[in-house]
Amino acid sequence: MINIKKLKSVGIVGFGGYIPRFRIKVEEIAKAHGKEGKKIAKSLGVLEKSVANFDEDTVTMAVEAAKLALARANIEPKKIGAVFVGSESHPYTVKPSSTIVGEALGIGNEYMTADLEFACKAGTAGMQILAGFLGSGMIDYGLVIGSDKAQSKKGDVLEYTASSGAAAFVLGRKKEEFLAELEGFTSYTSDTPDFWRRKGKDYPSHGGRFTGEVAYFRHVIQSTKKFLEKTRRKIADYDYVIFHMPNKKFPERVAKRLGVEKQQLEPGLIVEKIGNPYSASSLLSLCTVLEKAKANKSVLLTSYGSGAGADTLSFKTTALLSQKQSGPKVEDFIKEKEEIDYVGYLKKLGEL
Repeated sequence: MINIKKLKSVGIVGFGGYIPRFRIKVEEIAKAHGKEGKKIAKSLGVLEKSVANFDEDTVTMAVEAAKLALARANIEPKKIGAVFVGSESHPYTVKPSSTIVGEALGIGNEYMTADLEFACKAGTAGMQILAGFLGSGMIDYGLVIGSDKAQSKKGDVLEYTASSGAAAFVLGRKKEEFLAELEGFTSYTSDTPDFWRRKGKDYPSHGGRFTGEVAYFRHVIQSTKKFLEKTRRKIADYDYVIFHMPNKKFPERVAKRLGVEKQQLEPGLIVEKIGNPYSASSLLSLCTVLEKAKANKSVLLTSYGSGAGADTLSFKTTALLSQKQSGPKVEDFIKEKEEIDYVGYLKKLGEL
């Protein structure tokens, strides 16, 4: 069991998100398979998704997001003591993504690193690990990234939402540098096989409707409830609430069950415009919220990873946040887009 009261001074000192500029509409994908696009888009609450270019992957997107995070933090890369890259689409089966990222950023050689994989919550798992390193005083700064070039079988329901993107956070332990303080976190985990990809398979498989109630909803709701119980807080205490976004309907349903108001959820609900970039999903939402939030605002985030588990983290923004808003924002990447058709989409995937 995680002891929330033992968390020492840990906070976000830099953050950045990256979304590829290419988009394909849900209706365009549906048309290629002879389906009713408008009906599918409405049922998912997703209009279009981001598509990585043929020369982009988890690592290149991770580097782009990390550059922005380091620039906001305004620290030398060599001050980073640990790097964690969370993804389920690492370009190598045996070869870490994190060492490539560290080399590209000029972090040097004196840092600890590892790749993480827990479906869509690998990035928040990295935050929790860094909190341990920072809280113990072993490092002064750490970098965590959630990045995915999500895979989906052609014609599968995942194809309508599986997208690409990355979000990066520099965490530190000096309160005077915090843009948002990490107040605490907890997790809720079980062996629930709702989504998987076996060795040698190009695309993941899933349990269809089984991925909903017993998987996503159970873990997200229980993790959030357990955190609120342990901290003796109420959902109404938070100005912003973020849930993992496999589509728009799922987080909206969780919000309704937990009593989350529209004004708490909507500022970070960007899935309609970009789809589900897996490990980057909830973290890109956090970037979006931090780009909008004023000082002394409370943010509650619950991620979800198939297999299955959820992490709930609580943040409190500081006055320094408004001074660290230079550089491209997530909203800028969302707006700077280029629509492609299904043939163009297949070309970006390298399948034509």
